[in-house]
Amino acid sequence: MKPLPKAASTALLTFLLLAVMATGAAATDELYLLGGWVDSARPADQSYSWQLEYRHNMFKHLAAGVSYLNEGHVKGHHRDGYTAQLWGRAELLDYRLTLTAGLGPYFFLDTIRSSSPGGFSDNHGWKAMLSTAATWHTEKNFLFELRSNWVKGPSGFDTVSALAGIGYQFEPILEPLDDKSSTPEQKIRNEVTVFLGQTIVNSLRSQHSVAGALEYRRQLSRHFDWSAALLYEGDNRLIRRDGIITQFWASQQLLDDALSVAAGAGAYFNVSNYENPVHRAGSNFVAGIISLTGSYRMTPHWALRATWNRIVTTYERDTDVVLGGVGYRF
Repeated sequence: MKPLPKAASTALLTFLLLAVMATGAAATDELYLLGGWVDSARPADQSYSWQLEYRHNMFKHLAAGVSYLNEGHVKGHHRDGYTAQLWGRAELLDYRLTLTAGLGPYFFLDTIRSSSPGGFSDNHGWKAMLSTAATWHTEKNFLFELRSNWVKGPSGFDTVSALAGIGYQFEPILEPLDDKSSTPEQKIRNEVTVFLGQTIVNSLRSQHSVAGALEYRRQLSRHFDWSAALLYEGDNRLIRRDGIITQFWASQQLLDDALSVAAGAGAYFNVSNYENPVHRAGSNFVAGIISLTGSYRMTPHWALRATWNRIVTTYERDTDVVLGGVGYRF
């Protein structure tokens, strides 16, 4: 199993790349959801695959993107991960078609069968990911994309995936809002959100339980936030854990600031935890956390928010905590 600092450094890389993407407010932003299949030579197996990506077109021939890739259930493995890539772009047919190629590091989280008491272990590591894509642009800003990913590196198994999906291109913000603007709405920098959702243990059986959280978020600048939260992961009999989370976020506002997307990374301090004695693997006071969040502002003071947290541990208790809630902004 790879040590936790690798998870933290990869989260920081994703965070920094999204921050770079957020600086070019006049460029276009794209969101994609894709699905398909993945093939592995060793072990020889195939499975489903799906991917969620945010891409920022910085210049005519250069883009940057961050994405989550789920590589399905290859024999003996449940693997997914995060990547940050730089893309070269070529525009054809009067911008109807773009051909792109991207390269970047891939931080994977792999739940594998093992001889441990629980029958599984959580393996973390690095690989490289090379991607190619062909994207068709429509007049309504919808995008249709064919994508291939090659995941290769010294640790873990290598894969090739083929996916197809739909995306949306957001219009550029021609006149970015000034953080020092005096209008009351733009002075709103604080948000308190109550969440309810589900915890899913990264085991071969994916035990789950009800989760809840209370989060305070502070906008430090137009593209950077800080948050602190109380998290309760519920009781699924494999683990019962709760604690305090602190994270820094890189964010981007879309649709005239009605929609916001962000990637965050930070630390999770366990206030209390319980592990099933039969499957006990040890514990640690501090774990890493990588998160993706999206917020839709209904009124100047009320917003809907959904957050996907990945808790990264060194003691075989990684979890996904998926939350949805209502926030008050002030």
